[in-house]
Amino acid sequence: MNLLDQIIASKKREVALKKRVISINQLENSDLFNAKTHSLSKSIINSPFGIIAEHKRRSPSKATINHSLSVEEVANGYQNAGASGISILTDSQYFGGSLEDLIIAKASLNTPLLRKEFIIDEYQILEAKANGADAILLIAAVLSKEEIKSLSEFAHSIALEVLLEVHNLEELEQSIMPSLDIIGVNNRNLKTFEVSLQNSIDLVTQIPTDFVKISESGLNKPEGIELLKSLGFQGFLIGENFMKTDNPGAALEQFINQLKA
Repeated sequence: MNLLDQIIASKKREVALKKRVISINQLENSDLFNAKTHSLSKSIINSPFGIIAEHKRRSPSKATINHSLSVEEVANGYQNAGASGISILTDSQYFGGSLEDLIIAKASLNTPLLRKEFIIDEYQILEAKANGADAILLIAAVLSKEEIKSLSEFAHSIALEVLLEVHNLEELEQSIMPSLDIIGVNNRNLKTFEVSLQNSIDLVTQIPTDFVKISESGLNKPEGIELLKSLGFQGFLIGENFMKTDNPGAALEQFINQLKA
């Protein structure tokens, strides 16, 4: 069993437990469930650089990245620096995140929030809405076409946008459907955790123009952003490059200034 399989097996157990603790009715009656959502796709399109900055404490490939800063500090720093969206890792076991991080970020921001999670069940989409998310992530590598369809349509039914993450042409071709808003190409192989921008370069022309196109992972130099933008990408999800610093917001601001120059 590879790491991705382990994560999904763990996630199934986690979701089953949560369903016994917090009911769907409780989620739907939470204060944030009916809050107005902000469009992540429009925010990316209307930005000159479309950077989705990520809050991530650790990862399976890098262990600890940054445990010293609060999510409030990081999220506000990102917003002030001009992020088009903010990605909040909510997986606890492998990434050190939580749904509470999402709530804290929501309390002080008007920038669209993406719940970054291994979503396998409608319950997690209800959780996302109940805790302040504006968009959810679906990962093609762990879902069937039918699951992507049902989960993305359910997300739209409660006013959440959907970012679908793909890693290769096969995943892309079997997953394209109208209920998606953003398609992201992950440059990291989820099984080996190796990173290559060639993944994005190879797939950009295969993504229909109906969708906002973003590139994810391994984006640590302005030159890489400039290249991918020239090829047709409108947004870029970047986390570790900023989170490994003492001031992620300042790191994002400096990165954007380099892009402007």
